[in-house]
Amino acid sequence: MELPDKQIPPSQRVEGTVERIVFTNPDNLYTVAAIQLAGSSRELTIVGNLANLHPGDQIKADGEFISDKRYGQQFRVVSFEQVMPSTAVAIEKYLASGRIKGIGKTYAKRLVAKFGTEIFEVIDAEPGRLGEVEGIGPKRADRIIRGWNEHRALREIFLFLQLHSIPPGFAGRIFKTYGEKAIEVMKQNPYQLALDIRGIGFKSADQIAMKLGIPMESIERCKAGVFYLLQNFALDGHCFFPADALIEKASKDLQVSSELIVAGINALKVENHVVLEILPDGTKAVYLRQIHGQETGVCSLLFQLMNTGKLFPKMDPAKELEIFEGQYHFKLAANQRQAISDALGGGVLVITGGPGTGKTTIIKAILRILTKHGITTLLAAPTGRAAKRMQELTHTPASTIHRLLQFSAQDGRYSRNPQNPLRGDFIIIDEASMIDIGLAQSLLRAIAPTSSVIFVGDIDQLPSVGPGNFLRDLIESRAIPVVRLNEVFRQAQQSEIITNAHRINQGLQPVLSKPDDTGKHDFYFLTADDANQVLQSIKDLVHARIPAKYGFDPATDIQVITPMHRGPFGAQNLNKEIQQLLNPSGAVLEAAGNSYRVGDKVMQVENNYDRDVFNGDIGTIASIDREDHLVKVNFDGRIVTYDFNDMDELELAYAITVHKSQGSEYRAVVMPIHTSHYVMLQRNLLYTGITRGRKLVCLVGQQKAVRMAVDNVSAEPRYSALNQRLASVRKVSASPRQI
Repeated sequence: MELPDKQIPPSQRVEGTVERIVFTNPDNLYTVAAIQLAGSSRELTIVGNLANLHPGDQIKADGEFISDKRYGQQFRVVSFEQVMPSTAVAIEKYLASGRIKGIGKTYAKRLVAKFGTEIFEVIDAEPGRLGEVEGIGPKRADRIIRGWNEHRALREIFLFLQLHSIPPGFAGRIFKTYGEKAIEVMKQNPYQLALDIRGIGFKSADQIAMKLGIPMESIERCKAGVFYLLQNFALDGHCFFPADALIEKASKDLQVSSELIVAGINALKVENHVVLEILPDGTKAVYLRQIHGQETGVCSLLFQLMNTGKLFPKMDPAKELEIFEGQYHFKLAANQRQAISDALGGGVLVITGGPGTGKTTIIKAILRILTKHGITTLLAAPTGRAAKRMQELTHTPASTIHRLLQFSAQDGRYSRNPQNPLRGDFIIIDEASMIDIGLAQSLLRAIAPTSSVIFVGDIDQLPSVGPGNFLRDLIESRAIPVVRLNEVFRQAQQSEIITNAHRINQGLQPVLSKPDDTGKHDFYFLTADDANQVLQSIKDLVHARIPAKYGFDPATDIQVITPMHRGPFGAQNLNKEIQQLLNPSGAVLEAAGNSYRVGDKVMQVENNYDRDVFNGDIGTIASIDREDHLVKVNFDGRIVTYDFNDMDELELAYAITVHKSQGSEYRAVVMPIHTSHYVMLQRNLLYTGITRGRKLVCLVGQQKAVRMAVDNVSAEPRYSALNQRLASVRKVSASPRQI
């Protein structure tokens, strides 16, 4: 019988079946859902942290009734448990929800029709009987059994996390990492979660440890806390952290004495997890062992390349340049000639300069001269988009560095190494500012001692996302030959994007043109003061104004780039807003805190060598298979398949952060710049953002924010000692000239 509102008892527990999920906040998993109360046809709205709820779930929830002025009566959930459905109707709805691989609406109906309420017992105890159902052969039966076992393991993980007040949204990642041993791992050493699972911090792991009775003064806790801090520092770009600062921060964060932290660091050293070293400048540094090996390895490999004889024939650079200019009727600038001359001498060379300074022209000239002499060259860049652009500009095959090094999924290593080096006399690497210390070591290990390498990049762009400051360290060490390109060529001077980029880099305010109908400008500024105005202007530009005026495709040609992840015009919110404009219809897949539809623009956010996709690769969702829990993404014509549990590797990419945009170019860039982003208003962020635009850049926001960004050069320094290491052994090679 249906209960009228006034007859709902003031109970602190409700039971019912989830009818629909109204809203979920991916940041904190706050969810609004509608349930049908048990024994009633009445619906009740429940709110709270309700991760992993699906339509068809039966739940028991504890909490309190509240009265919302706008939405009326609701039940605020404090805790809840999922109850396996017991009626045939509820079981069919449960199985049809798509949560178990191999079972969709059709097979849910057939399974319940055949086995009724005993279906779960059949899968558990008599899985061979699944073949009695029409259409279920051995392969589908195996998928259903594996899907059921995975679903059951995930339920146990959810319950464990819920018990320890950890957001259940991490269950998929935990299962992916540990499989059916997840509960055992979490009980034995909860701190392992902080080390292995992206997004789970030390505090969450510590919360579990405290509930399991692990004391605050435990040496294991101190070790885990220090190790986690060092990992976080590496994520912020640091190769090491000063010992005194590390001890102070760890002691404060863990609320234990500095003596215990020192004991933890020493224990990590004995276990070979960290390295302690006094650097040439006297700094007492603490490194993660792997990063220390990468930094020292890069130093020795660079000097090996600089001091080994080259096998290719020696050339007269002056003569080669004269022939090149005559053949192509092209006059090179003095610093371009110097760069080419230095490159032809072999060894290691750095070429750095901003947009429009002729870096591509230099690469083309080097390629043509080397090819004429039968010298083999290899071209690569850190990201797929950068490699594609390099190939388009030079008309020479180029690849990502990862693909160049041929990662082997079988043994988890690169196939190219000292025993199997790259087969190229000259290796040219573009966008070198994006290379972190780990990738630098892997690349240098794969280059034969008799080969040469040229690193090309813009030192004024943002440094790598990963640890280190590779390109800047090479330049500042004064141990590596460097050619600096400072002249902006006449053709490039016609672009306001390029001239404004150089103005910003010199600390001058950019020339901000207002939108007009003349089409004379490629750099515009739209004034918008409040957050809603900024957001609406961005949406109008992407959805209507730019496509109408320039004919650009909103999804493929226009890229929104923002300094921040969060906030009203951070990447997360902008993605939701633009998705609703560009791809509003179709079935939605809720995964890893995001809503996905077929046709959505997505970005890979971590390297996956098995799938051969890498951080920053952008694609489009081609299909979503709810029955087998598979998503297919089209990356420039190559289809890559993801399990639903792997969707945390993807993010919507209608809007991306400036860091994620590195190495890419887009026909049009739209970028919010507002004082609410004051923490991120930095010159190199603004410079990097606008140099991503090839045909058009539109800044939206406040001129005050532009001024703040241009004036702010106080980006946090990175702790990297590669420059010190290179400088300290510089005497073993000839002192290079810096131009």
